[in-house]
Amino acid sequence: MKRRVFFVSAFFAITFGAAAPAEPIPVKHIQRPMHRLMVTRTEAGKIIASGEFSQVVQGDEVTMRLTNRFVDGSFDEETTTYRQQGSFRLERYHHIQKGPFFVKPVDFTVEAATGIATSRTADKNGKIHVDSEHMALPDDIANGFVGTLLLNVPHNTTPFRVGLLAPVGGGRLIRILISPEGEQPFHTAGQTLKATVFRIHPELGGIVGVIARLIGLQPKDVMVWVLEGDVPAVVRIVGQLGGYGPVVSSELEGTSFGR
Repeated sequence: MKRRVFFVSAFFAITFGAAAPAEPIPVKHIQRPMHRLMVTRTEAGKIIASGEFSQVVQGDEVTMRLTNRFVDGSFDEETTTYRQQGSFRLERYHHIQKGPFFVKPVDFTVEAATGIATSRTADKNGKIHVDSEHMALPDDIANGFVGTLLLNVPHNTTPFRVGLLAPVGGGRLIRILISPEGEQPFHTAGQTLKATVFRIHPELGGIVGVIARLIGLQPKDVMVWVLEGDVPAVVRIVGQLGGYGPVVSSELEGTSFGR
């Protein structure tokens, strides 16, 4: 386990370099306060966590919190604040992952106004180590609200890229490629509806991508299902939590998909 944690940290440290920014996504649907429950399953369909999503709006500032509590005691929580004025801009982001489900604990904070990203880790004696880095963040940095961006693009959009800060050291900037993948029906409240499916692909090209595949650290693509309409919503996410580990499916409570 210790050897794998070392390779995870070392690999991401050398591969997540800077990349050119893209155009920010314009605001199409103003986000409103909301509260929703989710459920997380393994690929075999076993429930492993219950989730709670909340969204608070003050003026043009939105704060989202997604919390997953696992049956094994693990904990995963993302808290994101962004502005929705013309386009979406990250304000601050905090991600915590801990417990036996996760290979490596995460306590990662981004303050977009100052450009400071901070990771907090504990050594074997419990001593907390703080690693911070100051960087010029691109306008399209999207930690914590990629799903919100997908609510604001048409289902037939051309593929586009946004930036993310990975929780390595004081943060490493990467790019993800987002592409529409068609539609899929799902069931909720006695209705059959259609969701647009998007693929999110972490871009690790060249020799880096080859090495990633050889040592088993190539992050898998993430699939996101978006219900369009007057009140669009992310209804399903399938992928790895944290970019590595087993693939899981997180869905809005009360929805069902073909398995």
